[in-house]
Amino acid sequence: MAKRWVLETHTKGTGANVVRVDDEKDPAQPAREREPEVVFVHPPTRPKPPKPPAPRVPRQFRVVDVLTREVLAEDATIREALDALRDVHSVVDVAVSVRRGDEGRYRLLTRGEQQELWARRDATA
Repeated sequence: MAKRWVLETHTKGTGANVVRVDDEKDPAQPAREREPEVVFVHPPTRPKPPKPPAPRVPRQFRVVDVLTREVLAEDATIREALDALRDVHSVVDVAVSVRRGDEGRYRLLTRGEQQELWARRDATA
């Protein structure tokens, strides 16, 4: 008697299996029934809280007299820079530079920024 085979396509993976069908079973049915698979549902995850920002490093100022190239304040806080500006006659007599603690170079303040410092020099007595 001829053996009957059927292509079992419900298998998981990349291919199918050819299995022998017993004479008692219908050839349209697969040779064995699949067991129900356990479905794993991942529980919802909570988003991690954002890291707090790093503390700001205070700015450092350098005040240089333009005429004599004398450094009036080096690595000064804003208060020390304003104190150095009190002894100057005019805003155009100095060059004020600023540096953040994480940066390596000084940046020359714009004329507007220097005038704002000049206006605040007398306010902080």
